[in-house]
Amino acid sequence: MLTRVRRQLETAYERHLRRTITGAPTHVAVIQDGNRRYATKQGEDAPDGHRAGAKTTERVLDWCDDLGVEELTLYAFSTENFERPEHEREALFDLLEDKLYEFADAERVHDSGVCIRVIGDVPQLPSRVREAIEYAERRTHDYEAFVLNIALAYGGRNELLGAARDVARAVESGDLNPTDISVETIEERLYGRPLRDVDLIIRTGGDERTSNFLPWHANGNEAAVFFCTPYWPEFSKIDFLRAVRTYESREQSFRQAKVQRALALVRAVGGVELDEARSVLRKFKEYVPDGASVDELEVDGETVD
Repeated sequence: MLTRVRRQLETAYERHLRRTITGAPTHVAVIQDGNRRYATKQGEDAPDGHRAGAKTTERVLDWCDDLGVEELTLYAFSTENFERPEHEREALFDLLEDKLYEFADAERVHDSGVCIRVIGDVPQLPSRVREAIEYAERRTHDYEAFVLNIALAYGGRNELLGAARDVARAVESGDLNPTDISVETIEERLYGRPLRDVDLIIRTGGDERTSNFLPWHANGNEAAVFFCTPYWPEFSKIDFLRAVRTYESREQSFRQAKVQRALALVRAVGGVELDEARSVLRKFKEYVPDGASVDELEVDGETVD
């Protein structure tokens, strides 16, 4: 009885959250933490936790489709994970290999136009995993509706270090002038195909750190971050919607801050006429919070109407 009531409450809360969300981040990145701890809690082995986590990943793809997210990046295997016991690494490599082939052949992937890409130091991975990566990327290369990035053998510092070395070699060889180095110069050396800037990072498992994940695309874009306690296999749609709501709240705060800066700029101009104030404020109209009107804002105590 209590279980049924709880499900009903969760369903109602999920519907409430969905109604409060008016948009969605374009690019969501997820640190899937807690698979092994989940397995321990269930009295199972680490591979069982990773298999349970893979089911969550499939559900998250559906939730992204529901909200209109266009790109999802999953932190599946870091460079530090190579230090895990061999039997655990091999079981994880087996799972990654199976899932890459499964995703590459899935009708839902092709029907939805999902492009699968792997980022990270791929040459470090076993040959069987590299072959699965090549198969999945080749099968979905031409799709553009949705991008699924899987970070394998990934480390943020290594990523930036590799790009910096490529730039240094290009300068040394005379192929690149130092004055021509730009954001695009770095980005084109990070991956074969560009990633969108990250809007939202989600980390499960209780740790409140981003573990050097996508430093160029997330930190550089001041991505919103959502930490939650459920282990990855326990991550629910309610958790996902709460994360998206956090992103929207952060974006609204940014818009409000821009309006306040605009007002401060107008007030700082001595003797400004109200007509001029209206003109300046209307340039910031797109940043006014929902429900507010530029024409109703006040300048030095007077309503600009």
